Amino acid sequence: MNKQQLAAKIWESANKMRSKIEANEYKDYILGFIFYKFLSETEISRLKAAGVEESDLVSLVEDDADTVDYVRGECGYFISYENLFSTWIDKGSSFEISNVRDALSAFERNIDPARKRVFAGIFDTLQTGLSKLGTDERSRSKAARDLIYLIKDIPMDSREGYDTLGFIYEYLIDKFASNAGKKAGEFYTPSEVSELMSEIIAWHLQSRGEINIYDPTSGSGSLLIHIGKAVARRNGNPNDIKYYAQELKENTYNLTRMNLVMRGILPDNIVARNGDTLKSDWPWFDTDENRDDTYNPLFVDAVVSNPPYSQNWEPPAPGEDVRFEYGLAPKSKADYAFLLHDLYHLRDDGMMCIVLPHGVLFRGGEEGAIRENLIEHHHIQAIIGLPANIFFGTGIPTIVMVLRKHRDDDHVLIVDASKGFEKDGKNNKLRACDIRRIVDAVTGSKTVDKFSRLVSLDEIRANDYNLNIPRYVDSSEPTENWDIYATMFGGVPVQEINALHDFWDVFPSLKSQLFDMKDGHSARVHAGSVKDTVYGNAEVKAYVERYKQQFADYRDFLNQELINNCTQVDIASKQEELANDLFRRLHNVPLVDSYAAYQVFVDSWETISTDLEVIQSEGLDAVRKVDANMVLKKKSGKDVEVQEGWKGHVLPFTLVQEKLLSADLAQIARQEHRLTEIGQELSDLLENVDEDDKSSDAITEDGDAFVPAVLKKSVKAIGKHPETDFDRTLVAAQHLFDEEKQIKGDIKKLNVALEDKTKTVIEGLDAGQVSDLLSSKWVDQLQSKLEALPTAVLDELVAKVTALDEKYATTYADVCSQIKTAESELSSMLDQLVGDEFDMAGIAELKSLLGGE
Repeated sequence: MNKQQLAAKIWESANKMRSKIEANEYKDYILGFIFYKFLSETEISRLKAAGVEESDLVSLVEDDADTVDYVRGECGYFISYENLFSTWIDKGSSFEISNVRDALSAFERNIDPARKRVFAGIFDTLQTGLSKLGTDERSRSKAARDLIYLIKDIPMDSREGYDTLGFIYEYLIDKFASNAGKKAGEFYTPSEVSELMSEIIAWHLQSRGEINIYDPTSGSGSLLIHIGKAVARRNGNPNDIKYYAQELKENTYNLTRMNLVMRGILPDNIVARNGDTLKSDWPWFDTDENRDDTYNPLFVDAVVSNPPYSQNWEPPAPGEDVRFEYGLAPKSKADYAFLLHDLYHLRDDGMMCIVLPHGVLFRGGEEGAIRENLIEHHHIQAIIGLPANIFFGTGIPTIVMVLRKHRDDDHVLIVDASKGFEKDGKNNKLRACDIRRIVDAVTGSKTVDKFSRLVSLDEIRANDYNLNIPRYVDSSEPTENWDIYATMFGGVPVQEINALHDFWDVFPSLKSQLFDMKDGHSARVHAGSVKDTVYGNAEVKAYVERYKQQFADYRDFLNQELINNCTQVDIASKQEELANDLFRRLHNVPLVDSYAAYQVFVDSWETISTDLEVIQSEGLDAVRKVDANMVLKKKSGKDVEVQEGWKGHVLPFTLVQEKLLSADLAQIARQEHRLTEIGQELSDLLENVDEDDKSSDAITEDGDAFVPAVLKKSVKAIGKHPETDFDRTLVAAQHLFDEEKQIKGDIKKLNVALEDKTKTVIEGLDAGQVSDLLSSKWVDQLQSKLEALPTAVLDELVAKVTALDEKYATTYADVCSQIKTAESELSSMLDQLVGDEFDMAGIAELKSLLGGE
């Protein structure tokens, strides 16, 4: 089971198990247990790495001071054998909720003093919430036991294990957030928004050595984690990154620390605090004595935050707090207070990204003054308008503002990314192509039609420092206009034809092949198929061929990059490398959207990377592995997992069958084709039955099918010598039913045999077959999808030309003629009506209005 399947299984079970407990609360229980399992298994793995045998683990007791000190030094905490997660599992039905309480209390007293900031109180939320798992000790014990058995198979003992753990943890947070309503905003920033911000920050920080990053409203810690991963991917050593986090709510603060620790981040690189960011600036609240004299401000390379929107706060007196030198945000809206806090904590060469509501772009008063200061001091680098409904629990549109401590550029990049998303349930979701498009625009300071524009400070000043996005970027779709002349006389207006200039620039001869100039103002679409004309054009054919040439070596290239070295390839960096290669291939290719191609690549990469993770974790023999196909079935009113055949661990059975067992598939296909023929032959028999005979009980009341049970009895009664045509029809139908039954049985046997044969084939694959099949699964499908993109472009042109033709196909004169004809026909029908004197008077008046007598 790969990490996606395991995560989905855990979520499905957990969501059922939580019963009436709120999703926002239940997440603290399951995530707390996952974290405890992680700490237990981390301790065991480090002890084993130091030479401790499995059998010696029982000696892990609190009374052994030397061992406790050693483990604390290695891990930052100590867990005795009695309190290990694996010991809980071994207890089986004797496990009780009291074991959890005792273990959590013991954990708290056995934290290394130097790591108190990382681990102290981290299980407080879980500890206080245990009582909600049931109404009595027995029910609580069962609920806790169900939870630990649910998560016991999450791997945590290798690089791949940490990746899987992190994926599952993030997956569960995402799912709980989607079920938590408005409360989700307290702890979770959607991963796509986190990725967007992290890619911008990582671009700015590339090639640096030691890096400090800070999130003053850290929530689950996902923003910090995404940035850490993005920076490490570019800069190399993940241990060169130090993470600073601050969070107001205690349970969410615990979530931050758990998430950071479980991603393999060294405890010494985690500095987390529980406090009010605006009231207690870092690190004033560490001590109450002489805090003004001992204040040592924190300055970092990057700040990221998704603070609560338009929150009430208590501003200090003017000039009292150095963070707010550009002004004090109003009491009812702390948005700019958070922004100024973040900006203050940047180093001179630092960068920050913050999520804010649109109101900060145009609201006046104190906010207008702050905005003017930020603009005039050149702090704002970019403003990114996001789609609505992208955050859980709120539908308000939001922005990401990118700021720098010092920059010389006198422009601001305005990006309207509100149109790029996909629907995901009730929410909108940024796709990989949307994120890449935004990042490329921001990092390249690009002006892109209807998407982004580099705006001068002079223009912003002229707009009175209003940064509302529509003032600078018009992303609206053009309204449909109707040409009066073409509406009256027909033909397609030349102006609307010329609007398709992107196509005519690439295919100069195509316009004259499609359109015949009617007069100086409009043209008619040539008779014949628009699609045939487009695809038959010599320049179009040459364009498609040139595009294919860009990918002529793609299969060999990907085989070399992915398959020949699949056990060693660096998955994260390889994705970036291959994506850049794709953009290079498409750099000079017109019409095809390179970001659409990138989305095709990313969608395929999800499968490729998952398979690579399995192969690198389990070895290349994982490709030859076959798993039992487990399905849920009802037994005694309960869902029970039972085996239903087999499935490939990496290779789909269907792929192996298509490539290596095509003869077997063809045999089954022939039998299935015969079933189709039998169905048609039965229909033909019914069509030839006399209407009188269709009243027979052997045929349904509708007369569209035979009744098998009655048919069988009727044929038995007829015997070997049918006397009438209807008798012979019934006998023929029965023969077809008998054949159908036989064939269905044969198909079932053939499918069972094919499944067994496929299992044997997969388990016996040689090295060459493994490579070929991986290439078919990874490379062939990706290449075929990429090569289909020009077809989508040409189909778009066909659709647009066809729509233009249909738009003006009916002139106003045609409409008038149709109306006149309809009125004449109605008038004629009125002449045939009869009635009393009042009816006839009404009809006469209607005929008069229709132009009659």
